[in-house]
Amino acid sequence: MPKKLLLAIVSLLLAAQACGLESVPVIVTVDAPPPTLPPTESASAPQVGGREIPLLIGTGYASGFYEVYFSNPFHPSAWMYEGGMDVPLVAAIDQARLSLDVAAYSMSLRSVRDALTRAHRRGVTVRMVMESDNMDRAVPQYLIEEGIEIVGDRRESLMHNKFIIIDRSEVWLGSANFTTSGFYEENNSLVRIRSQKIVENYLKEFNEMFDEDFFGADVLAKTPNPRLTVDGIDIENYFSPDDGVGRRILDLLKGAESSIYFLAFSFTTDDFAETIVRKAREGLTIAGVMDEGQIKSNTGGEYDRFKQAGLPVYIDGNPGNMHHKVFIIDERIVIFGSYNFSASAERRNDENVLIVFDPEFAAHFVQEFWRVYEQARR
Repeated sequence: MPKKLLLAIVSLLLAAQACGLESVPVIVTVDAPPPTLPPTESASAPQVGGREIPLLIGTGYASGFYEVYFSNPFHPSAWMYEGGMDVPLVAAIDQARLSLDVAAYSMSLRSVRDALTRAHRRGVTVRMVMESDNMDRAVPQYLIEEGIEIVGDRRESLMHNKFIIIDRSEVWLGSANFTTSGFYEENNSLVRIRSQKIVENYLKEFNEMFDEDFFGADVLAKTPNPRLTVDGIDIENYFSPDDGVGRRILDLLKGAESSIYFLAFSFTTDDFAETIVRKAREGLTIAGVMDEGQIKSNTGGEYDRFKQAGLPVYIDGNPGNMHHKVFIIDERIVIFGSYNFSASAERRNDENVLIVFDPEFAAHFVQEFWRVYEQARR
């Protein structure tokens, strides 16, 4: 603000007080960054394409080679643990004829347990890899007793993937663990992809773990098809810690032109946060929601940085976990998967990330973003 204008304002205030007029507080901000716009009512309900897939609890859409599902922990019947995203997943597992390759950080869903058991009993080859710390739960032990082989990572790092490959022709992935809480108490995504090249990527990652005992920082080979096009849509597919996922995400954040929205269970990556704050100063629309439990427990979390910068980044309103790990850039690029925005996800844990460059696909995640945003605590 020019000094002459500032002096004029001060002079007017002093004159008003001298005349006995009621004083009015004035806040003057010098060199402030452009304001970051909050969501509008029209933005909270974007038009999404594709065919709606009805779920009792949650939402689902199908278009071309993909289906997109989101949980709804606020549904009044969510506590019954029925009718959610596991319904289409179980239906797909029940259609398997050759193989099921499952990478599960944790598993407690009885519906999935029963579907895997049925597949095993009808002769489908069922293989699993898991985080060893979670293998003593009831469902994994049940599957082992059924004769299904489960390989644990046996590492300090986490086998944090959550994906299922069916008949080597499709893959289900997202942020949701195959648990009752993951599908019914938390905010999560589950995406079905039918693409031979993407399946090839996930199968290679699975085989590294199941056949070669390569977990965490044990790097065997790079992803065979990191960049590809499916039905005219550009897609990138990466795995951690093999592929340097963080560098690619940072490049995309730096290239944002109009907006960055994010849903973050855990957010401790300084480079990501610094870029987002800088983009806000450049005038881009920024908005985010972070999980309360992780905000309180994380060392080096980015929530305070965002609040100090004046950004509309809020604490989630879900009593359970806000478990998404999503960036939406310019409402046309979606980054999602199992990868939390943390050093552990980048350097130690087994993770997967899918990046989709398509406004129609992004519209589903934009809709989910505003839903979670509107439920957040201001």
